[in-house]
Amino acid sequence: MNDQTGACCPSECCEADTNARVPALRPPDEQRLSELCRALAHPARVHILGVLLAKNVCVAGELAGQLPLAASTVSEHLRVLKACGLIKGEIDGPRRCYCANRALLDEFKQLVGAL
Repeated sequence: MNDQTGACCPSECCEADTNARVPALRPPDEQRLSELCRALAHPARVHILGVLLAKNVCVAGELAGQLPLAASTVSEHLRVLKACGLIKGEIDGPRRCYCANRALLDEFKQLVGAL
């Protein structure tokens, strides 16, 4: 705290706002946003999602070849993304095909925008 003004910084950004609004997110939305952020908290998962968005559909083996990670590590990242719903996956024989869940990404954008 700044001893002279009692504010945390000399900037006007910390002045009390008498018109402060109530947070726009409800607790369930806060929980969902937190889950999605947690899933995107690793750069490899962000990259994987970007690849899936660019290709629209992808095979896990192709993903492993595009990252400097072991196939088992890529599989774990895919599991995290799928568990929260950011990607969808289908088993086609010995292969698993993944695609981005664009509807959930739109929801994510709305949740972030509501902050």
